Amino acid sequence: MPEEQQRQDLEAHALVIDYLPSGKSFSVRPEPIVQLLGENKFTLLEAVPKVQDIKIGERIYIGKGDREKISLIKARLSYEGLTEGSRNELPHAIANIIRSDEMRFVGLFNNAAPLNIRMHSLELLPGVGKKHLTAILEAREERPFESFEDIAKRVSLLQDPVKLLTERVLLELRGGSRFYILARPPHMQHEAQF
Repeated sequence: MPEEQQRQDLEAHALVIDYLPSGKSFSVRPEPIVQLLGENKFTLLEAVPKVQDIKIGERIYIGKGDREKISLIKARLSYEGLTEGSRNELPHAIANIIRSDEMRFVGLFNNAAPLNIRMHSLELLPGVGKKHLTAILEAREERPFESFEDIAKRVSLLQDPVKLLTERVLLELRGGSRFYILARPPHMQHEAQF
């Protein structure tokens, strides 16, 4: 992966999806653990906190340099490595990230392109078939979408765009997808880059 792309994929901020003040129950040397969801590429991470006042859903800085609440990023996680609490919080965290950066995700509807001759990237969103795809493409040709509300208004019978995007991110985080349009592909055990 080119160095420029690696820099773009690094996470600077994340949402807390679980906090275990006593660590994992099966750990030999228990230490506090925080499980995080990166805002940029929905990267699943496990970290060691510096402080104890960490709350589920809290947005924290995890980038390079001085971090106020995180001491060390321990590992990049797979979906299977998440605690039950993290799995329960994950859909809410994904939806919060999508809503807080609305224009980035509206841009996906405005700029998405075909993947190949037979499939468009928008068809990867759960519930978007050929009819919805045609409606989205015709609507964006008239004028670009301005918000999630605009998408919902102009594309009849389309589910809530935030819900569609959230479901797609969850599908990608669980792994096994052929295409990754929103999240980083699941990590391999030997991968060292966070």
